[in-house]
Amino acid sequence: MQHPVTHDGRYFVVRGRLWRMANPNLDEEERADLVGRLMRARRAVRDAKRSADFEAEAAAHKAVDEAKRALGERGPVWWDDGSPDLNRHMAKNTIYSDWYAKIGR
Repeated sequence: MQHPVTHDGRYFVVRGRLWRMANPNLDEEERADLVGRLMRARRAVRDAKRSADFEAEAAAHKAVDEAKRALGERGPVWWDDGSPDLNRHMAKNTIYSDWYAKIGR
């Protein structure tokens, strides 16, 4: 299932909540490398949880955060028009509320 993406390409919506998209200005090679790092880090979180290795889990969560920041999904916004970051806000409570109501979700 494809999640709806805001008209400006900044967010996608899951269960009514906005999630920041990756920076579209990353070149394809860099983006692919960062996505690979993110997926490896997520698998490391899963594996650490299964083995109840709390130190490894903390390190894996840190690696997830670093990859998401490098992708532009967390941390400073990748756009430069001064618009606020609405990551994790409910779409119905933001400037995207009319758009969200129209897509019928």
